[in-house]
Amino acid sequence: MVRDSGSARVDAESDFIRARRLQVLSSLAARLRNDTDDVVQTMSFDEVVEALGRRAEHYAGTKVIPLDAIVGSVDKVRDFDRRFRPTSARSRQRWERLARASRTGEVIPPIEVYQVGDYYFVSDGHHRVSVARSLGLDLIEARVTAIDTFLAPVGINARADLELKFWRRLMLERVPFTGEARAAVAVNKPFDYGVIAETVEAWGARTMHAEGAYMDKPTMAARWYAEEFRPVVEMIEEAGVRGEDERPAEAYLRVACERYRLIREHEWNAEVMEAVTSKGKKKR
Repeated sequence: MVRDSGSARVDAESDFIRARRLQVLSSLAARLRNDTDDVVQTMSFDEVVEALGRRAEHYAGTKVIPLDAIVGSVDKVRDFDRRFRPTSARSRQRWERLARASRTGEVIPPIEVYQVGDYYFVSDGHHRVSVARSLGLDLIEARVTAIDTFLAPVGINARADLELKFWRRLMLERVPFTGEARAAVAVNKPFDYGVIAETVEAWGARTMHAEGAYMDKPTMAARWYAEEFRPVVEMIEEAGVRGEDERPAEAYLRVACERYRLIREHEWNAEVMEAVTSKGKKKR
């Protein structure tokens, strides 16, 4: 609850002390829970855009945006936590000056942010965001520049999510799946995307050699999904060897690696599947 003593200066000082105390307590609680720094730190705009792949940007105008949607910063990642509470007293005077101005009704200029999907990252106005949150406000005026990305900007709550997005983007640049295939070929371990890319490219090279004809990347991706991935996943399901929490693409990788390890074959048939499933059944 925001208190009002009648003195904007005293209240601004109290606001800062309260914000710092909450940040320290939040940091201690995170350590006790063994949370990593990326869970409590504000997110880096550059890291998010690198993971998702930057395509284009455009100025979207001045808008009123929700403060809860501001999750990161362009250049002050370590100065504020995820809820934009100051992590030190270095800029206390500036913070309190803005708090006094907000409490006395002075006009506060809009902040400047980058928008990535439903997320916003501050390029100018970090202290204004911090003060607004401390005062319990829900909205803030901002000049918005929207960023278009290669991957959909969803599910990016921590650096671990960014690593997964980064490797998925690299895989899709090498193997441009679309539609159903793009949704189906998904894994939970970042480096598995590199294995998938190599697997598809190797399949494409063998197929082109056998057919004596060139395939471009989109054709290779579409044919691998239709001729290799989907039939094998159907066989895995019929054999009952996909783990309860295992995604179809993960099951495909596991069984395909087991096949080559056991019999050094790239073909699929009933005998091959029988040999693989008898050795590599995943417990449900």
